[in-house]
Amino acid sequence: MREPTFFVLTALARGPRHGYAVMQDIENLSEGRIRLRTGTLYAAFDRLSEQKLIESAGEEVVEGRLRRYYRLTELGSATLGAESRRRVSISKEAIRRLGLAGGLS
Repeated sequence: MREPTFFVLTALARGPRHGYAVMQDIENLSEGRIRLRTGTLYAAFDRLSEQKLIESAGEEVVEGRLRRYYRLTELGSATLGAESRRRVSISKEAIRRLGLAGGLS
């Protein structure tokens, strides 16, 4: 799984969010390393919807603008959980190989 996809799914793990909130959360989670453009984010939403990892959670009009909300599906939650466990496992092995004291337990 590509890192931006991981961050999109992680942002949605808190519950339904609209695109701008997802973009802000990703920027915060990545400590500014990842800044998705609107078109990139909505293309990701389309792709993840087709893969049944996320689904529409409704929409509303705020200050004359349409906000679409998305949420993880059960498959999306399971996929994010599996990917998270895989990333932790790889990180633990890297720390072990580097011989870093005080690593993950």
